[in-house]
Amino acid sequence: MLTGADRVPTGAERVLAGMEVVVTGASGFCGAAVARAAAAAGARVRCLGRRPGPLGRHVPWDAARDVPDLAGADLVVHLAAAVGDPVPGPATERAYRAVNVDGTARLLDAAAARPVVWVSSASVYRPGGPTLVAEEHPVDGQLTAYGRTKAAGERLALAAGAVVLRPRAVYGPGDPHLLPRLLQARRGRWLPVPGPDVRLSLTAVENLADACLAATGWPPGAYNVADDRPYSRDAVLRDVLAATGQPARLLHLPVGLAGGAAGAATALSRLTRRAPTLTRYAVDQLARGMVLDISRARARGYRPRRALADHLARLRAS
Repeated sequence: MLTGADRVPTGAERVLAGMEVVVTGASGFCGAAVARAAAAAGARVRCLGRRPGPLGRHVPWDAARDVPDLAGADLVVHLAAAVGDPVPGPATERAYRAVNVDGTARLLDAAAARPVVWVSSASVYRPGGPTLVAEEHPVDGQLTAYGRTKAAGERLALAAGAVVLRPRAVYGPGDPHLLPRLLQARRGRWLPVPGPDVRLSLTAVENLADACLAATGWPPGAYNVADDRPYSRDAVLRDVLAATGQPARLLHLPVGLAGGAAGAATALSRLTRRAPTLTRYAVDQLARGMVLDISRARARGYRPRRALADHLARLRAS
């Protein structure tokens, strides 16, 4: 069922009506939103992945080993990816590379001259540096297998002439990552956070879906995608927990202490082979301000229509 949140700007409807749009990873959080938005814009949707998407025709595809069927496609939006922050090590690197790099290579070969929108992540950016991050910021030094393999995959996509989108911290209805991790991190009535408050960008899943469909008309290259304005980290954490009915007070910890705890948790994970409860990447994401400069996407007509306040209202009503 399509809702008002799935509707896209009329410009996308004019472009996509009657087109065959292939969405990879359509069973996932972001892919499902893109598939629904494409259908709302009048496109015929083909969902490629191991599991069916929320609508349209399902074509099985294992990104780690198979060549995708893109015959008849007018546009390919690639969201299938190995994601997360698992136990580090060679096995993890190989598994993530098989999907995010080798799977990208197979998809680009199959796409040939078809337009491709490749969804990357702000995780590709080098940690540290200025708070305001434009697309020219160095893409290296990533802290996780996810960040490293997404950076390698997007290099292939850029070389092939694709449009690459770099969202940060995608949230929205059905979010399987940000909100569950936030709730898991609570300690009674307290939520430990590393360092003082910072400013950061978030990306509503509806805004990402809009960009994915609009980007078919953008010149090849990389584009940051985020909400209209950055947020206060502490305000986001307090407001989200309050909206779920589980308010908590913030306990600010020294960044060095949090980093040491992350190192210990990662060392333990190598012994237990279970995902670490805290990682350097998670500490970095919370302790370091990162505001994405979205002026390049704005110049192409990108106008974020959703904000965190919309999501909070839904959480309170649920």
